[in-house]
Amino acid sequence: MELRRAGRTGLDISRLGLGTMTWGRDTDEHEAADQCRAYIESGGNFIDTAATYGDGDSERVIGGLIGTLFSRDQVVLATKAGISFVEGERKVDASRHSLISQLEKSLTRLGTDYVDLWQIHAWDSHIPLEDTLSALDFAYTSGKARYVGISNYSGWQSARAITLQESHSMKAPIATMQNEYSLLNRTVEEEVLESASQLGVGFLAWSPLGRGVLSGKYRNGTPSDSRGASPHFAHFIDPYLDERSSRIVDAVCVAAQGLGYSPLEVALSWVRD
Repeated sequence: MELRRAGRTGLDISRLGLGTMTWGRDTDEHEAADQCRAYIESGGNFIDTAATYGDGDSERVIGGLIGTLFSRDQVVLATKAGISFVEGERKVDASRHSLISQLEKSLTRLGTDYVDLWQIHAWDSHIPLEDTLSALDFAYTSGKARYVGISNYSGWQSARAITLQESHSMKAPIATMQNEYSLLNRTVEEEVLESASQLGVGFLAWSPLGRGVLSGKYRNGTPSDSRGASPHFAHFIDPYLDERSSRIVDAVCVAAQGLGYSPLEVALSWVRD
């Protein structure tokens, strides 16, 4: 699998990353190991997780695979902090104290001294941005994160964070930004992609398959073994089961048939290339 340089870093990551949002919940340890094995054998090296995935269980599963399925230096390991769920309610807290606390817990669950990329999971309008950025500096200067990034920031939020970080002479350059991007969600084209290009920051696309919908598996209903039928993830899939999305999926399937590829391959290629 082709490797690409991740923004302003020394990291060469595979064009396709392995997302682990379902690990520890709908995907058990054995299924996760099978997915990871197939991914690594295909030449992949970028594993992306977050402290909030499965309330930390995703990181625990990955930690269990390090040293058994792959060595620590064989993969580029990324995680995120800043989102938690309290009594079922989503809470964003990008304060320095909370972020550093989450980072320490992530490292413990992963069973490693450092991550290759540590990302702020969401913009927090209630916390001074300087406070958030100081957490990135701590992670970077302490060696707990080789590089740092941001996730789910809008274009202006990304520009604000990067320029503030540079103007305050902070030591941790923001290397990447990660946002949702697929044929079903092209919002980043409005300003995020241009922001990344102008600021020299790498862009990582999450959910390039439109939360799995672009695979075509929901065309005739919701499969019982899919995330759309899961009590944990049905709300995540529902927004893309509307009429507009259905028309796009149909077009992808028609194109795939004509090209001799699967809908999944067409949808991934559109984002990747």
